[in-house]
Amino acid sequence: MPLPAGTRAERIFPRHGTESGPVTLTQRRVYILPTRQGLLFAATLALLLIGSINYNLSLGYVLTFLLAGLGIVAMLHTWRNLANLVVRRGRVNPVFAGEHAIFEVALENRAGFERWAIGIERSTWPATFTNLAPANAESLPLTVATERRGWIELGRFRVFSSFPLGLFQAWSNVALDERCLVYPRPEAGEPPLPPVSSTAGDGGAHGRGAEDFAGLREYHPGDSLRHVAWKAFARGDQLLTKQFSGRSGTEFWLDWKLLPHEFSVEQKLSRLARWILTAESEGINYGLRLPTRELAPGGGALHRDACLEALALFEPQVAA
Repeated sequence: MPLPAGTRAERIFPRHGTESGPVTLTQRRVYILPTRQGLLFAATLALLLIGSINYNLSLGYVLTFLLAGLGIVAMLHTWRNLANLVVRRGRVNPVFAGEHAIFEVALENRAGFERWAIGIERSTWPATFTNLAPANAESLPLTVATERRGWIELGRFRVFSSFPLGLFQAWSNVALDERCLVYPRPEAGEPPLPPVSSTAGDGGAHGRGAEDFAGLREYHPGDSLRHVAWKAFARGDQLLTKQFSGRSGTEFWLDWKLLPHEFSVEQKLSRLARWILTAESEGINYGLRLPTRELAPGGGALHRDACLEALALFEPQVAA
């Protein structure tokens, strides 16, 4: 729960703003408090001490102070396990609205000792843990639910550890300048693509499937599965891709003006997102026309991502 501004708790555990570069958890940024088990342990020590005083038990004193010393050493190791740990941004891939954005947070151990059971968590999502060897780094995922398109921030998360005995928990709050691009949610179903426009060349002027078969070539990752020669593969040949001639003669324009007028802005973006995925899966060159932006026809993963990014960052107030 957020701390009210100016409260004593905020002065004890000050909040840090969003930070872009690697964050080092210095001594002043690592806080430590006893856990529930630690409080029970302290209560047990108090009872042992009271019993030893009442009955003048020498062995009781020995046991009480031995356990107290063990608790103090455990507290030191818990704090040391997190102190001077380096936290930095990792990789994050775009997702569609309604999916979960997976942010990677890199933890780097620059110390000469191993760090055990380092965890990170955000909101109500389950925490993830890792062990860090000396001079080693590890990336942990943080999951954030998405509801709408555009940029979504990672926000504040917690790095913590209860190693070695679970009597104390050390933690530090971190807010990295890390964000994920959220594409519009593609429309359900398979709405038909807009009509094909003709350009100079020998390709067909309307419809799909007018290209002539030109042979086979070796399969490359990213080739459309619709063009894979499955019959040849079933005969025991290697995975091959069909080549067609005349593809440059046809292009699709995914035009904002072709969408139904009764659609809302988000419905139009959803339809365009579905068209982009369909055209890309079928290996069709396509361009994108928005009220304020136009992307020339092309194909491939980079072109697909550029078109989806344009949809994700589209400003509704400028739509016609």
